[in-house]
Formats: sequence, structure tokens, C-alpha cells
Amino acid sequence: MPKILISDKLAEEGIRILKDAGFVVDCKYKLDKEELKKVIKEYDAIIVRSQTKLTKDIIEEADNLKFIGRAGVGIDNVDLEMATKKGIIVMNAPGGNTVSTCEHTFALILSLARRIPYAHSSLKKKEWDRSRFRGVELQSKILGIIGLGRIGKEVAKRGIAFGMEVLAYDPFISSEVADSLGVKLIDLKELLQKADFITIHTPLTEETKNLISFDEFNLTKPTAYLVNCARGGIVDEEALYDALSKGKIAGAALDVFAKEPPLDSKLLQLENIVVTPHLGASTEEAQVNVAIEIANCLKDAFLGKAIKNAVNYIQLDTETYRKIKPYMELTELMGKFISQLLQGRPKSLILSYIGDIASFKVDPLSMSFTKGFLSHVLEEEVNLVNALEVARERGIKVEQTKIPQEEEYVNLVRAKIVTDEGDKVLEGTLFSNREPRFVKMDEFYIEITPSSYMMVVFNWDKPGVVGTLGTVLGKHNINIAGMSLGRRAPQDIAVTVLNIDSLPSSRVVKEITSNPNIVSLKIIKL
Repeated sequence: MPKILISDKLAEEGIRILKDAGFVVDCKYKLDKEELKKVIKEYDAIIVRSQTKLTKDIIEEADNLKFIGRAGVGIDNVDLEMATKKGIIVMNAPGGNTVSTCEHTFALILSLARRIPYAHSSLKKKEWDRSRFRGVELQSKILGIIGLGRIGKEVAKRGIAFGMEVLAYDPFISSEVADSLGVKLIDLKELLQKADFITIHTPLTEETKNLISFDEFNLTKPTAYLVNCARGGIVDEEALYDALSKGKIAGAALDVFAKEPPLDSKLLQLENIVVTPHLGASTEEAQVNVAIEIANCLKDAFLGKAIKNAVNYIQLDTETYRKIKPYMELTELMGKFISQLLQGRPKSLILSYIGDIASFKVDPLSMSFTKGFLSHVLEEEVNLVNALEVARERGIKVEQTKIPQEEEYVNLVRAKIVTDEGDKVLEGTLFSNREPRFVKMDEFYIEITPSSYMMVVFNWDKPGVVGTLGTVLGKHNINIAGMSLGRRAPQDIAVTVLNIDSLPSSRVVKEITSNPNIVSLKIIKL
């Protein structure tokens, strides 16, 4: 029978599921790194929470390990690349703490609205000063939700139940999904200007790091309150300290911090902030729920019923995977690239596989594209296995077609993104069967080698534009590694795509866009 190691404390309900299935279960908590490297060889699966770090060198020793179970959402304590290389399937439990985090969010909202922590502290000091703690009602106030995913949706339901008007900012959810919740979608700037209570429910990614900073606090009402139960680092804590100190907002409540524990944070010195030590998922029910969820995932996997909540698993034979892996890499890059060029909310992703590639099993390619498309805003929540389901939950349709007849290339992937403000098209292929290239964007023929940092410039086709780009970037010591040009007709709109070695500052972008021949500029990070 499968032998399972549980290395972090797990609720008994989850352990019982595994034992009742006849599995051998060993609970060995607080193993140090060397101890874990020795014992992990004996096990077919391991369940961890956040304390155990499954690093590359530990996983290398796990010769018999088939599954890693993470009793929670984040998998940053697991070396996913090494696990995948060793053929170990990594699963998580993303649904178990949704309600607990949502309820903690509302506990903090109410604590701010009614000044409960301050009043409690005062009365414990044997003071009776009711006038100091006059609060505000939630009814008829505007609740602004940043991120309308699993937790954001639950927060929206409770906000409506409190009689609040609910606004949301989420560029990757359809208006139909928001409408079904009774939520109005708006842009971030408008949300910050209108909301009385602002609550954050997005993962921490490059796109969301310091999403709320000095400029954003200049937009908020001085009577507004901010709540963050998502991830530390989404709110710039220096900017938050400044906003709270200068009365740009009335108060804030944080359950998460950029550095934890935040014992030396200046924020702890302020009177208008409520803080808790990362308690969003710390309820009896949540701990039981994630234990049950991950135990059932492992049980079903070992019994051959299903692979659920896997973050690195596609069921392909070795030869098929070898053939399509380069195309999976291409489509993921295409998804990341085009998602950063969109205007409007995506309604559908239409993927066409043209030429010889049409004979392949293309579902993994669609999964890879969708993962890339969603990943820069949903990095922790989206993976190859759940990408299509995440898109569906957000009201984004994913369609795929096969066209065996060749066009300009022997193999071509065409992605058409339909949004509420128009369509966007990107075509890609492989050169020498391995090297990804983007070969057409909308009506512009191009030849782009994807790189970590790219600059996409739409400009009028006039002399001197390319020279201006080179001059400005060179002046600021930003090296151009590659360039592709495309145009519809002479003197018409053209596109210039640059591969650059480092990210330009906002000052550099402003200097470039001050040229009257530059129509728009977008920095792409892959």
C-alpha cells in the first residue's frame, strides 16, 4: 500500500481519510533538512503545509515519491521545476480557505468601521469614552474589491448582504460574471476614487507588486479604509504609512505584510491601523477543509480515480510530450505577450492550429496559452491543469480549431482574443522546430523572438522614429537586443517591437511618448 509522510501538522480528519483507505501514514513533524532528505526516500507521497520547504536537493533524494500534497494554496515552498523533472505530481488545496479568508476580511472591515480594537483597548484600561469611538455604518457605503476571484466573489456577496454598493476591478473577468454577482466592473482609478472600503484579493505577481502606492493613495477619499488579506507586497507599505500619517485615508487593516513577522514595521506605531498576524486561513474549519481536500486528492490519485488540483500535470505519453513541448512553450509565451497588449475585457480566446500541428493533440497547447494569458495577474492561482477552468469561471470562453492546410508556415498557431472593445490577433510558429517566433500581430507582419523584456511601439510611419527610440534608450543605458518592424502602408500606422535588456523607467517611457509620432507604447514582461 502507498506510504505517505505528513511533515507538518495536519487536521485529524485528513489523516483519517488516508488511513481508512488502507494507506500507511507516518506523521513526523519538524524534521530538519538533513533528516527529511534521509527519510523521504521511503515514501510514495508527502503532505506539507507552509513550514516544510521541499527544496531541489530534498526532492532529488525522493526516488520513490509520486505525489506532493500542499495543504493550502501557495506552492512557493515546493521546488516545482525539480518535482516536474522527477515526474512527481504536485497538488494543492485551493478551495479550503476561501470562506475563512473572506470572513476575516469582513471582520477587519467591521473592526475599522466600528473602531472595535481601539474601543476594546480603551475599556480594558478602565476608560469609558464613548464619543472617541463613533463609527460608520456599512449600509449604503461603496465597497471596492480589487480582484474578483474565488475570495473576491465571496466578499462581494457579503458586501451586498450588508446593503453596500459593490464595485470591482479585475481586468480578467467578464462583465457577465460580474453582473451575475450584482457587481459593477470599473477601472482601478475610478474604484480608488469612489470606494469607502477598499479590499484586495489578488495574488502577488510582477503586475500586482506595489499595485497600491503613492499615486493610488492620492486618489482615495480621506474617509476611505483599506483592507489587505491577500499577500504582502501588493500594498506599498511606505506609501501606506505616508497615507495614514497624512490623512489621505482614514484607516487600514492588514493581515499580511511584505516581511513577516513585521515586528520592526513603522505601521505598528500608528493608531489608525488594525493588524493581525496572517490569520486569513487560521480557522478550525479551514484547516479541516484543506486537510480533507488534499487527503481526498491523494486518495483518488493512488486509487486511479482522478488527478485533481495538480499544478504540474498533463496526461501525455513521453513521445507525444517530446513533440509538443516546444509548442507548449510557444503558446504560453504567446498568451503572456498578447494579454499585456489588450484593451478591454476578454470574452473569448479563439485558438487555431494550422498545418502539420493540426495532427497533434492540441488540448495541452490551449491549456498552455490560457495559463500564459492569465498568469501575469493570477500567477499563484493558475496552472496548466486548471487554466481552462479558471478561464471558464471568469466568463472567458476558450475555443480551438484545427486547420490541416498550410498557410505561410508549415505550422502556425493563431490566437484571436475577442474583447468588449475589439479583437486582437497574434500568430506564432517555431523556427528550426525549436525556436519560438511571433510572426504576425493583427495586420502587421513581424518577426519577433520573445525575450524577458520587450517594448511594443505603435507609431506613424515617418522618418526618424526608430532613431528616436535608439537615441533615448541609449542615453539611458538600455541596450536593444533585437528589433522588428511592421507597417500596413507607407505613412500609415506602423509597429516597432524591441527586445531590450532592462526595464525602462517611467521617465524613459514619458520621454519616448512625448514624440508626436508615437501613438502608444507598452512594456511587455515575459
